[in-house]
Amino acid sequence: MSEDKALNAKERSQQLALERRAARLAAVQALYQWEQTGAGPEAVISEFGTHRLGESTENEELPRADRKLFAELVRGVSADVEELDDMLSAVLTEDWSIDRLESILRAIMRCGAFELAHRQDVPPKVVISEYLAVADAFFGEKETAMTNGVLDNLAQTLRPGELTAKGTIRGKTAS
Repeated sequence: MSEDKALNAKERSQQLALERRAARLAAVQALYQWEQTGAGPEAVISEFGTHRLGESTENEELPRADRKLFAELVRGVSADVEELDDMLSAVLTEDWSIDRLESILRAIMRCGAFELAHRQDVPPKVVISEYLAVADAFFGEKETAMTNGVLDNLAQTLRPGELTAKGTIRGKTAS
């Protein structure tokens, strides 16, 4: 493979990763809207597709989002919300319930749980890393660390052996 083709393949891979990250971020925002407004998932997907995905802000152009992944996450989480909440409740500490989590944090964890449970094509380390980046966009260290611990514990339960050891994500010790 020539150097130009290798560079183009690397650039395409990086662009795809950015589009997937944008889709995950948008899915979390859409699920927040879904939970807060009671609008159906299809209405939220349509509204985001028309008005929010790939839009520019005042100072920057946002990366395009992988619309297929975005829709899969919103549909999947909304359809399986009770099952996902049960999975998350099983790994939350006794003093935390799923209802006690802030709505955005709950959406982040539900998306991560959905991908861990239903997207076997995505390695657990990638799922955890992606949702830690989303948590970083909204919260501080405490919530990001909590997200890391919960998703790491869930990955250990749902996909044992796919993570080399607890605490390997971003150099943080999972709780």
